[in-house]
Amino acid sequence: MKERPLRTTVIGSYPFPGWLEFACAHLDQFGEADRAELQEDAVIAAIHDQTAAGLDVITDGEQTRLDFNLSFYGHLTGLELEPAPPRRFGPPAHDQRGKHKVIGELAAPRGLGVVNEFKRLQRLAPPGPTLKASVPGPYTLSGRLLPNEHYPDRYALTEALIGIVQKELSELVAAGCREITVDEPSMSCYAHRENPARFVDIFNRTVGPVAGKCRLSTHLCFGNYKARAVGLRVYRPMFPAFLDFTVDEIHVEMASREFSELEIIGEIARRHAVAVGIIDVKSYYIETPEDVAERVRRCLKCAPAERLALAPDCGLSQTARWAAKEKLKNMVEGVKIVRRELKLH
Repeated sequence: MKERPLRTTVIGSYPFPGWLEFACAHLDQFGEADRAELQEDAVIAAIHDQTAAGLDVITDGEQTRLDFNLSFYGHLTGLELEPAPPRRFGPPAHDQRGKHKVIGELAAPRGLGVVNEFKRLQRLAPPGPTLKASVPGPYTLSGRLLPNEHYPDRYALTEALIGIVQKELSELVAAGCREITVDEPSMSCYAHRENPARFVDIFNRTVGPVAGKCRLSTHLCFGNYKARAVGLRVYRPMFPAFLDFTVDEIHVEMASREFSELEIIGEIARRHAVAVGIIDVKSYYIETPEDVAERVRRCLKCAPAERLALAPDCGLSQTARWAAKEKLKNMVEGVKIVRRELKLH
């Protein structure tokens, strides 16, 4: 699919407004209609911030989710949800999010909820920006589940989840969604110790039913729980295997890694569009438009404009909203500087 050169995009998540954080801590005081209004207002706020920044592609900010993937377990049957995290105190780390016990056949009889999220976005978004939905992939979803005698390891759990994710993707396309990110950060976090070709097979089977029916992308990051990474922050173990992903666009985080391995975007661009993370969501340094423009120029030395998109490194849910707004605005302004230099419209 032909897209605008140097388009500005996002991964998916956006900070919750402070009042939504407060409300989530006191949900027992709200009725069902109140909660629905809270959700809608939060999505309106996320849309406003993204459109005010001037992004070419926007999402609903994942305002109705708990983290980018944790709330999906509430849509699955066959689970006994963990009652409390295994560790609550001390520095934040991924062991503060535990695992759910599998007690039956995994299923999602009412879907994963992304279709309803997208329909809300369609209804609330203004004309102009491309609307994108993000769905966690089956390997990433399997990471919070405990294997049992029926699903003896993570790969068996992944296989059980593939059909569930496939159905959600197909229903998104049927609802009119034309851009979908299938988010598999666990694949990029663990490619250094697993078989990357096996990951490619899992990913391609997952997206098979919608390939060619929408713009597909995936996001290769190293984790961002409270601004902490979890994986080995090196892309080389993923390539060249990940070039065989059935996608239109591959996103890589570069800003938080001081643009290490930037040359890899040239390899990606020979097969796919490449979205480069040029905004560091883990830092409270606010990149200026001039910073952004210089980073874009560096990227253009490796990949052509028609194959290049620009984005934050990761979702913005772990970044304070005041900073997220400034970072997105300056990202768009910096890209405009380079567009003018190249006479791109």
